[in-house]
Amino acid sequence: MFSFSELVNETPEIHIVDVGASPIEGQPIYQSILNQGHFHLTGFEPNPEMFNELTKIGDPRMTFLPYALGNGQEATLNICIMPGMSSILEPDLHFLSHFHGFAEWSQITQKLALQTKRLDDIGEINEIDFLKLDVQGSELTVLENAIEKLKSTLVIHVETLFVPFYKNQPLFGEIDIFLRKSGFLLHRFGPLITRVLKPLLLNNDIYASFSQLLWTDAVYIKSFPHFDLLTPRQLFKLARIMHDVYQSYDMAMLALSHIDIQTGSNLQNIYLQKLQGIKK
Repeated sequence: MFSFSELVNETPEIHIVDVGASPIEGQPIYQSILNQGHFHLTGFEPNPEMFNELTKIGDPRMTFLPYALGNGQEATLNICIMPGMSSILEPDLHFLSHFHGFAEWSQITQKLALQTKRLDDIGEINEIDFLKLDVQGSELTVLENAIEKLKSTLVIHVETLFVPFYKNQPLFGEIDIFLRKSGFLLHRFGPLITRVLKPLLLNNDIYASFSQLLWTDAVYIKSFPHFDLLTPRQLFKLARIMHDVYQSYDMAMLALSHIDIQTGSNLQNIYLQKLQGIKK
């Protein structure tokens, strides 16, 4: 598939903010944008070990900050045996004990006192086009303290749980209500992650998917019935993210159609011709 930047000679820079930028899960969801260029990334990672790994990247287009985002108050980072389970929230070991592995992975090995920062107070960030959140249960707190930054944000990619891995953890429904009130609509889910409940063990595979739904990544975009309120620059950025990251070609074309209305351009037809050419 062609990259979206092929549509025009100059592509506006995508401002990516990654909250929970730990490299433990491999390439980020927005890797296609990094591959093409025309971006600036600001990543947050309070776990010292993971932050040190990020600083080795050495790309001037990427800024990494060792901050824990939240409500601006003091908190404790619970560092777990499995780094991906580390959280400001305390793992709910009773709940997790119903699944293979999770209670063991969530054992706390270190408690790190820290001062959280509100995303709205981060002076290093002036603009967010693509916001990715993976902070193990604290997603809603980060969003609630980013009201001003969210006004210009176009796409949000948030890990969300349907069941409580952590004590007092907001779940998908609460995040969805907040984002809809903030002018976003759910666009799609990533893979729905399930696990087998104890005592059943299938083929000695503790990672086996079965009946209980646990989590997914949810993608939200600015409410498309109101695309007429966005500028051509914002619409182009949104279309690029939809095309390059999610292969949401219909949403990308809808954004381009609004650019055409505002500027008299012909981007939607150019885009359609390229799509049709790929399919031949």
